[in-house]
Amino acid sequence: MSHLTYQNRRGEIETYFDRTAVQAWARLTSDAPVGRVRASVRAGRDRMRATLLGWLPDDLRGLRVLDAGCGTGALAVEAAHRGAEVLAIDLSPTLVNLARERQPAIRHGGAIDFRSGDMLAPELGSFDYVVGMDSVIHYETGDAVNVLAGLAQRTRRGLLFTYVPSSPALEAFRAIGKLFPRGDRSPAVVPVAERWLHHRIDHDAQLQGWARGRTERISSGFYTSQALELTRK
Repeated sequence: MSHLTYQNRRGEIETYFDRTAVQAWARLTSDAPVGRVRASVRAGRDRMRATLLGWLPDDLRGLRVLDAGCGTGALAVEAAHRGAEVLAIDLSPTLVNLARERQPAIRHGGAIDFRSGDMLAPELGSFDYVVGMDSVIHYETGDAVNVLAGLAQRTRRGLLFTYVPSSPALEAFRAIGKLFPRGDRSPAVVPVAERWLHHRIDHDAQLQGWARGRTERISSGFYTSQALELTRK
């Protein structure tokens, strides 16, 4: 991947989620009332989280899970309740602190280690499963696949992630958006053509030991995301 491109984009994402959108994100990921648009996003994210959790084993005792881009920690908590040792990491220290504040008592011997930082940091170690829910959606396809390949090198069993599937309408909105200053809006998502993404994954040298598995699209109002499973061959 282009190191500069990845670092620059990562910096934009960190700034947005740690400073600009903290209050909105905290509200979106709570039970607080929200408007129609955000309610559709919340519902979509809830369904996507349930989908990814459904692809993990019911019993995660003795297994290590990386929640890459953990946000306020909802997925990490559910994985820990199944007995997993979860390392939950996000670029935003503020969101990570909020996740720590919200963390309930964990059942079945599981545990969560919340950290702020880069999900690609080698010092995080290796994992049985890595879950990246909406954590690579702001990167260009080449960078996103290289992020996945980097994570795969430290993953023993399965890598689950989401991307924004491309569509003519979404591409048109994205093109129009480039004509206007973004101000304090969130970093733009990067729509991905499914066939192109699959081609890149299938031909990436670092992913040759992996196979594409289950996939599912969640559409809920203003939230559309595609989940994809990669498993060791």
